[in-house]
Amino acid sequence: MKNYIYTIAFLLSIGSLFAQQTPAPKQTLDYTIEGATAHLGNGQVIENSLIMFSNGKITHVGNALTKIARRGTVIDAKGKHVYPGFIVANTTLGLGEVDAVKASIDEREIGTYNPHIRSIIAYNTESKVVESMRPNGVLIVQTTPRGGTISGTSSIVQLDAWNWEDAIVKENDAIHMNWPSSVSYSGRWWAGEPRVVKESKNYTENLNKFSSYLQQAKTYLKGNKSEKNLPFEAMKGLFNGNQKLFIHVSGEREITDAITLSKEAGINNIVIVHGGNADKVADLLVKNNIPVVLERAHRLPNAEDQDYDLPYRTAKILVDKGITVSIGMEGDMERMSTRNAPFYAGTYAAYGLGKEEALKLITSNAAKILGIDDKVGTLEVGKDATLFVSEGDALDMRTNKVSNSFINGRKLSLETHQTKLWKRYSDKYKNQ
Repeated sequence: MKNYIYTIAFLLSIGSLFAQQTPAPKQTLDYTIEGATAHLGNGQVIENSLIMFSNGKITHVGNALTKIARRGTVIDAKGKHVYPGFIVANTTLGLGEVDAVKASIDEREIGTYNPHIRSIIAYNTESKVVESMRPNGVLIVQTTPRGGTISGTSSIVQLDAWNWEDAIVKENDAIHMNWPSSVSYSGRWWAGEPRVVKESKNYTENLNKFSSYLQQAKTYLKGNKSEKNLPFEAMKGLFNGNQKLFIHVSGEREITDAITLSKEAGINNIVIVHGGNADKVADLLVKNNIPVVLERAHRLPNAEDQDYDLPYRTAKILVDKGITVSIGMEGDMERMSTRNAPFYAGTYAAYGLGKEEALKLITSNAAKILGIDDKVGTLEVGKDATLFVSEGDALDMRTNKVSNSFINGRKLSLETHQTKLWKRYSDKYKNQ
């Protein structure tokens, strides 16, 4: 019996070493951030700002020269910068831990049409990857399923929570659909041989299948529903406008078909994800008020005849055409790369977009696209006190050093397993 008790105690102690730090408690003390350059997230900047928040909400945003009583704990942020918490769309953060360990990955479900699969119930608040986001200012993400034609339903979470119920900012915000390509590729282009591009034989067939599926769902939702169909039940929000349809698609023809087919089915709340060649159908996107969640900037062009720096300039091109743009993370190492979203925005800024406009990609634009702009995305009175203070430019990896971070006014710990290892080995080599 004694050995059993010792074993349990040992396992609990080991578990505590690997668990995420305890989430911050509810805000009880007021905070005042004074003297920082405030980047409001809507393109406006306040030098020498004064920001106060209480009970999780921002109560004052203005100039520090304003004669108003400071409240609670005063943070002297002179020479620093304050930003809204960064928001990242289209990532599997929290749905997987180690890519090489299959048992730790829960980002996709078996099957082709899975609108009823809810990613939120698989979201892991104890993930070590999740905690590594906060030191870069990433505080809110859209956790998104992968795979199939319809992958499932995403939800929006904040990154300091005990469990997935506590993490929810907006539950079941969108259904994600992977649009087929109209072309197929062959040839060993990775070995330097020419890449052969052919028209896909199955493209029209796949479109007809998807169209038929949407029509079946509409018919079911209008009928007597004598036999319950969970996938069709899950699509109700698409047709009444309560949910968005995020279509993962690239290509001029494909984007046009995706919009046309969805509109014909009665789905009007659409977001284009990836959006390769979206600039070529800009008029269609603007006419239908459809935003675009771009891929990461740090990648190669999609086609051989495209400019080498086109991925860096894409945001500028789309914004100039009047399209609302944000940044998504889908791709290799996407969970770990989510922490780099500010620096992808920084690349877009360097290639013509400008700092404050680029900042909007991961603040106000992201909040608007995800339908949470009434709560977060900008530093405004009445919105959630989800923000952070950085010693420098938060879009520059050299100077984004977060000193204070808050979610709903709760002061976060910025300690992670990475910072612990950094301190551990820094001490080791200092003594050698």
